Amino acid sequence: MRAFIPFLKETPLVAVIRLQGVIASGGGPARLSDASLAGLIEKAFRRGKPRAVALLLNSPGGSPVQSSLIAARIRRLADEKGVPVFAFVEDVAASGGYWLATAADEIYADANSIVGSIGVISSGFGFNKFISRYGIDRRVYTAGESKSMLDPFQPENEDDIARLKDLQAQVHEAFKTQVRTRRGDRLVQDEDLFTGAFWIGESARGLGLIDGIGHLVPVMKQRFGEKTRFAVYKQRRPFLSRFGASLAGAALGGIEDRAAFARFGL
Repeated sequence: MRAFIPFLKETPLVAVIRLQGVIASGGGPARLSDASLAGLIEKAFRRGKPRAVALLLNSPGGSPVQSSLIAARIRRLADEKGVPVFAFVEDVAASGGYWLATAADEIYADANSIVGSIGVISSGFGFNKFISRYGIDRRVYTAGESKSMLDPFQPENEDDIARLKDLQAQVHEAFKTQVRTRRGDRLVQDEDLFTGAFWIGESARGLGLIDGIGHLVPVMKQRFGEKTRFAVYKQRRPFLSRFGASLAGAALGGIEDRAAFARFGL
């Protein structure tokens, strides 16, 4: 009925996108990827003419490519629709999680939220001594001298390590460019800012990584009025997984996700 009464004002709508979990291509419903979030993000910007889009963030990071793709999609739609974007950090927005936060025009966090970790990490295991102890030979045949780079069943190669660090440095530069471009003059010049270090609430604000301490509902109501409505968009678990299907994959994914959060004491 409201649509046919032009003198009645529409109550402001804020579309809320929940971004919870590790950032990675493929995987289960607890993983954040551009492919799995594309439709959800599109709906948030297009349905109901929202006054703003709020990102509710809780991610320890993950794939730099997926982080970049998701953030770029959010910015494209924000510019296309002329809709401001606000990010609200729950437990953590670190590494790729902070990359997602920089898609927002303003970033808020709880006083206890973990923010930052602007760096690149690669980790793994070396099994060459283990297989040697048990008399196991590793046989690898390649066409191309770098094809078996970083093989965990062979001793480390200094050239391989140098190559990996060069690749990491390039990704790190892209990350730093994203942060500098989106945060601009709000960033404080600090030698630790891009070392991979992370900070808690007020310290993060002091460095310009966030704009304030605050929570989604009160900040949005203060900005758009007490009658502001919220429409929440989040990933849903596949139907079969609710009944225990794919338990092995879910268990392994859960272990990996817990390890990612554990890096920040969570």
